[in-house]
Amino acid sequence: MTNIVALRSKFKDDFLKKHGVKLGFMSAFLKASATGLKEMPEVNAFIDGKEIIYRDYVDISVAVATPKGLVVPVLRNVESMSYADIEIGLNDLGKKAREGNLAIEDMDGGTFTVSNGGVFGSMFGTPIINLPQSAILGMHAIQQRPVALNGNVVIRPMMYVALTYDHRLIDGREAVTFLKRVKSAVEDPGLLLLDI
Repeated sequence: MTNIVALRSKFKDDFLKKHGVKLGFMSAFLKASATGLKEMPEVNAFIDGKEIIYRDYVDISVAVATPKGLVVPVLRNVESMSYADIEIGLNDLGKKAREGNLAIEDMDGGTFTVSNGGVFGSMFGTPIINLPQSAILGMHAIQQRPVALNGNVVIRPMMYVALTYDHRLIDGREAVTFLKRVKSAVEDPGLLLLDI
């Protein structure tokens, strides 16, 4: 998380001034997830009877806590969004959710879910799949942890993430490849900028 924390710290004021919303970590994880889902389409697919349905778009359901409970609105076409587009969309959906103004259409049709229990201090957990989706990514709290780096022990901001997935459709190879892509894109956002 070192690079994304530094990026956020460096540009958060300019980002807020230009876009009118705060730069959070969700945009990095949603953009990284969208990239991983395009590269590992099994994780973005679902089972319909005896058929596997693959999607060529990424609509991410995002868990939002409200005074009346958890809702899961959908941010559509995340694969074509910038960090700013994602943060603006999340801000709009969060506001609608907290005000009780979400329509059924706002919560229908997600292809994948991201749940951020870290905002409540969660250290680790395995979220439950939001059917008919085939996977859900759980984010957890950022904590300073010791890490071995070039033979030295250094302290770095770390976050555990968990992918719960439907093993009827997704094997370990696809799940781990997806998680590695999310990890690399969050750790080095330049990979997304350069499309590598």
